[in-house]
Amino acid sequence: MWQFETVLENFDDSNLWGGHVMVEGDIAEEIKTQKIKRLLCTVNEKEQFHCALHSTGKGTYFVMVNKSLQKKLHATVGSKLFIQLEEDKSKYGMPMPEEMAEIIAQDSDVDRIFHSLTPGKQRSLLYQIGLPKTTESRIKKAVLITRYLVEVNGELDFREMNEYIKTNNKLF
Repeated sequence: MWQFETVLENFDDSNLWGGHVMVEGDIAEEIKTQKIKRLLCTVNEKEQFHCALHSTGKGTYFVMVNKSLQKKLHATVGSKLFIQLEEDKSKYGMPMPEEMAEIIAQDSDVDRIFHSLTPGKQRSLLYQIGLPKTTESRIKKAVLITRYLVEVNGELDFREMNEYIKTNNKLF
């Protein structure tokens, strides 16, 4: 586990978005040397989230801190934060929503198609399914996403999938 204090920053460059914390050079080097792809980040010993180490392209590295987490922490640009990073050893690099786990367990086509996707696409789908606050909404999202995946046999197009979800959400 790596620990350090830093401040919340924001990018001025319009190509990069949102709040972030810079990761100290020696820590970033160690993470890269160990070929660790996914991390668990704990902020102020309160909030933990799955993340990745991103490069600025200028030899420095950072971890994104999204708006909802900033709000939970009452953090603004310049706020001091205590960061703990550790390797994320979870299967998907993020939690598997119960609703999706149940569909995968019950439908072998969904299981096969979902597990044929790249790890990044799997994480993106799990993130979308896990976003809604209510169980009912997560079920609806999981069903619509898995129906779409089966219809396109895993040939995932996120824009098309989002349109599919909007169109079919009313039928649910």
